[in-house]
Formats: sequence, C-alpha cells, structure tokens
Amino acid sequence: MIVHDALVSAEILATLPSSAELVNVGKRRGKKLAEQEQIHEVLARHAQAGKRVVRLKGEDPFVFGRGGEELIALAKAGVPCAMVPGVTSGFAAAAAAGIPVTHRHVSAAVTVITGHDAAAAPERDVSWRELARTGHTLVVLMGLHKLPIIAARLVALGRDPETPVAVVQEGTTPRQREVRGTLRTIAGQVHEAGIAAPAVIVVGPVTAIEGLLP
Repeated sequence: MIVHDALVSAEILATLPSSAELVNVGKRRGKKLAEQEQIHEVLARHAQAGKRVVRLKGEDPFVFGRGGEELIALAKAGVPCAMVPGVTSGFAAAAAAGIPVTHRHVSAAVTVITGHDAAAAPERDVSWRELARTGHTLVVLMGLHKLPIIAARLVALGRDPETPVAVVQEGTTPRQREVRGTLRTIAGQVHEAGIAAPAVIVVGPVTAIEGLLP
C-alpha cells in the first residue's frame, strides 16, 4: 500500500507497481482528502494487518512535512518503520532554478519558514523583524497566496524593497516556471504571470547570482 500526498507527481505515480494499492491523502490549500489523525490511523492499521506500507511524500518529510508526527504515531502504535531522507522543496526548487541558497560573500545562512503566519498578530513580529533585517537568504514554503503580505511586511520591517526575489512554481518538474523581481515588484509580477501553487519563494541576493558573474 502506498499512501501518498498531493505533491507526488503523476510521473512518479505512473512508475509504481500495478499491484500496489494507492491511497491519496493529499492536503492542498483549502482542500484536505484526510485529516492528519486519519493518516496516522491508515498507516498503523494497514501495517498492523501485515501490509507493507509506504508513506510517499513529495519532499523532505521532516521540513514542514509532518513526518515527525507520523513517526511518533507509528511508534505509539508499535509499528516499526524507517525514514528515507528526501530533499526539501525549498532547496530543490531553488537549485533547479540555478539559485544557490548560500553563496560565499553573498549569503552565509538560509532560513526556511512557511507563509502561514505572514499575517500574524503584532506580538509575533519579533521573528519577522529579524528576518527582515538580516541579509541572509529566506526561503518561504506554502506562501504564494500571501506573497503580497510577505513582501510588504519584510519591507515595512526594514528589508530593502529592492532585495531580489525569485518565485519557482513546481520546481524540478517539467512544469517548472520562474519569475524574478524584487520585494517591491514580485507580487505584481507573479500575478501577471499567473504563477500557481505549489511554488517556493526565495528572498535574497542569491536569486540574482547571475549579476555576480564576471
């Protein structure tokens, strides 16, 4: 049995054995085929019934992928399991677009966040202030629908509005598309280009690395 999420591509699903039972438990913005607790139950119940169960995710399951929760749930159910490492979409999409998330003399660190709390209450501004004031690379997952808020907030809290930004849609797939601009322009550019989720937002001078070429 293969329990997969919505980010597993059709190309990957087509390579799976015809004898495997596929269960789609994908969660995309506004749509859930299964609650997280239901996923835990499905994994444990079928493993306990003697099936070989694969939980197939589209990226690193431990970077905002809730893989840790599933690991704990299986341990509590007495189900032994092994985790095969993956690459987080934030780094994979950036690499596929030719963006090094760190680069000597340009960015010495990278922070990965989600866009879910981009419009959080003022008392949560402290972390955003830190993100805005550093010159490090910022990778935002699940933030496309809040891109205007994210860009405006970073600028309001001190990030230069001319900071380069890249948005990579469906990175590493044949449908990959990219838009590059600045914090000042990127929201409008993404809207005009019709960029859709899933997409990764990369903020920082590394997104304009071609400008550093001799």
